[in-house]
Amino acid sequence: MSFLLQPPLAPVDTSHLDSPPKPKLVEDWPKVKHSFGQVTAVTIDLQGNPVIFHRGSRTWTMESFNDSHHYQHIAEGPIPENTIATLAASDGAVLEERGAGIFFMPHGLTIDRNGNMWLTDVALHQVFKFMPGRDYPAITLGHRFEPGSSKSHLCKPTSVAIASTGEIFVADGYCNSRLLKYNAAGRLIRTIPQPPEFLSLQTPHGLTLLEHLDMVCVADRENMRVVCPRAGLQTSYGEGTQAATIQEPDLGRVFDVAAYGDLVYAINGPTSPMIPVRGFTIDPRSETIIDHWGKFENPHSITFCPNGSAMYVTEIGPNRVWKFTLTM
Repeated sequence: MSFLLQPPLAPVDTSHLDSPPKPKLVEDWPKVKHSFGQVTAVTIDLQGNPVIFHRGSRTWTMESFNDSHHYQHIAEGPIPENTIATLAASDGAVLEERGAGIFFMPHGLTIDRNGNMWLTDVALHQVFKFMPGRDYPAITLGHRFEPGSSKSHLCKPTSVAIASTGEIFVADGYCNSRLLKYNAAGRLIRTIPQPPEFLSLQTPHGLTLLEHLDMVCVADRENMRVVCPRAGLQTSYGEGTQAATIQEPDLGRVFDVAAYGDLVYAINGPTSPMIPVRGFTIDPRSETIIDHWGKFENPHSITFCPNGSAMYVTEIGPNRVWKFTLTM
């Protein structure tokens, strides 16, 4: 997996803004038609291009897992098609594809500031780190096809966030409903929540870091809220204190979150006929929703270019990628 290493872009500064930037849909993007499978994740590479993770010809159905979360279709083998696609930011054309014959049920994808690619597979119950130009993972978390709740096991992990310090945050996930924090080498150093932390998660489905606020914000899907516990990046002081919590009647089931300066942009998914499926702009410091935007059917992931030039949202059914610009 090859990437050109470039200096990381400075995070966008929103502290001077009186009102939050409003996402505006880029109507004619992509300019080419795609035929992706279920698009579960989107991230940005070091050139500013969106990179997606999709399931090819495979779909997640009621028969995919048994009651103990074991994947039921191992005999079918990994997805034969490419599952990772790099798109041109300019027109959405496919620049590169890879990932055939590796994954069984793709879910989360993050590219860190060094170009490392972090992926989660809910069927394998694993998280992988692929370094630039390498086709074999440098770090593997979890045990292949083994769901579990021990310190070394994962169970349908959903998302990964990487701090500038190299620390790894994993949302684990559909069954364990916890966050796991590892050092850069992949050694577990913290579980969230842990006593005396009073925090109950139910399907943490997406993660984003606000490092300058020392927060890790979580799309706490089935609790229908966003929670932001202390990340403990500079110091362990404050770990376990009450998390910032954003929960309002129209929020619904939150599928993913993405940081933009001091703000968090979130997407919900189908919840009830009374709750629109759309995007939300959240101020975690005041624990409030400050704006609504967009209209979707089944969104699954959201990400920003680090310089704030664009935002992308992916959907599962329709399997597509939306591009937004931000207007002040």
